[in-house]
Amino acid sequence: MRKTLLITAAAALGVAGGALAAEFSEVDTDSNGQLSLEEVQAVAPNVTEDEFSSYDGNADGALNENEFAIWEAATGQEEQREEQPQ
Repeated sequence: MRKTLLITAAAALGVAGGALAAEFSEVDTDSNGQLSLEEVQAVAPNVTEDEFSSYDGNADGALNENEFAIWEAATGQEEQREEQPQ
């Protein structure tokens, strides 16, 4: 069920995923196309391993760009970033 919800949310956020590409690449410090828990915690220190795992829809131990977009939307991280002046 959780996987179905994540896939549905990822599809709904497909357009947003493209808009997040620059930000995703900034968080992906080793440029491997996936975010480790440590990389996510670098931008959101309060993220727990359990929370991280709950957004890892394919259970590969990392967040891909769509999973990251879902996490951002669900936790309000995207809005916080948009409010900060550049």
